[in-house]
Amino acid sequence: MHPRRRTAIAAAAALLAFAATTSGCTRGSAATSPLTADCPAALAKAKGNVAQAMNTTTSWDGPTSGPRAVSNRTIAFVAQTMINPGVAGVTQGVKEAAKAIGWNVKVIDGQGPPAGIQAAFSQAINLNPAGIVVGAFDPAVTSQQIAQANARNIPLIGWHAVDSPGPSKHPKLFTNITTKVEDVAKISADWIIAHSQGDAGVVIFTDASVPFARNKSELIRKELATCSSVSLLSYENLPITDTTSRVPQAVSSLLARFQDEWTYSVAINDVYFADAAAPLQAAGKQGDGPPFNIGAGDGDPSAFQRINHQRYQAATVPEPILEQGWQIIDEFNRAFSTAPASGYVAPVHISTAPNSKGATSWDPTGYREAYRKMWGR
Repeated sequence: MHPRRRTAIAAAAALLAFAATTSGCTRGSAATSPLTADCPAALAKAKGNVAQAMNTTTSWDGPTSGPRAVSNRTIAFVAQTMINPGVAGVTQGVKEAAKAIGWNVKVIDGQGPPAGIQAAFSQAINLNPAGIVVGAFDPAVTSQQIAQANARNIPLIGWHAVDSPGPSKHPKLFTNITTKVEDVAKISADWIIAHSQGDAGVVIFTDASVPFARNKSELIRKELATCSSVSLLSYENLPITDTTSRVPQAVSSLLARFQDEWTYSVAINDVYFADAAAPLQAAGKQGDGPPFNIGAGDGDPSAFQRINHQRYQAATVPEPILEQGWQIIDEFNRAFSTAPASGYVAPVHISTAPNSKGATSWDPTGYREAYRKMWGR
């Protein structure tokens, strides 16, 4: 059976496991009966979606055919900031895949601000690489450099660069690799609705300076609104490059304003919760209690460690970031071979302590073998 088609038995099992983790808690974690919730239809739908997303794909569902490896290529990876664990993780996957195919990789850290990203991109162009990765920043920030690369016919591949996966005409990208932001936003909000039984006071953490992140948080807000008994308490705009300095103060302020009304948080990136732990602990909050936090994206190792040890993060909607690093290299190989982009988009997934089973990433099986076989490596 195709691995992305969940069986009724698997979905039922996941639903039972999910229900077991949400029973017998206080407000914000299953206190409200589904029969008396203000949004019974939305709650039932959210529970079904979450049960499906918590299933584990057991085999590779991505491309299994493509061009053989071209040789002797150098790729430049321009990173928004290596402070972002997701960016650091995908560069690891790119390096691993490049070694397997026989290429070289140069990672250039933009360090966050537009001026730094522009300088990093200019440095990448000066290397005259075979291809450049636009790593987790808005291409509009580097429109001049994008035009220069296009003029030199250097293929560009985005990772979280624009809203949608696949090829892009404006800006010109051979492809953009990401899960579907609509799916990630929806499932993270559904997890809150389901886990709280439709009774949650929610804070959203976002970075409105990044269009991709801003769009994701707006989609989260929209999905939360499908349950009338879920309250959006605050919409916190905190640049991802400033989380270390700004999140602790913001969390302390939120605790003072909302106290026990704040029972759930969702952030556009797991890194927000790394910096939220200290003020939550200082306020006497338990690591396995409210506010229950879910990261709507990335799923870096530190997020899994917080989840597995119940340290102020309950769930994440992880990207298979190592696999996406391999996909980046495969997409470049297709570009160099004048083949079309693969069109592959990883399915949405939720990781919690019970279903991650101590893992430190969401790493589907089989992709390394599949790509090596395609490349003849």
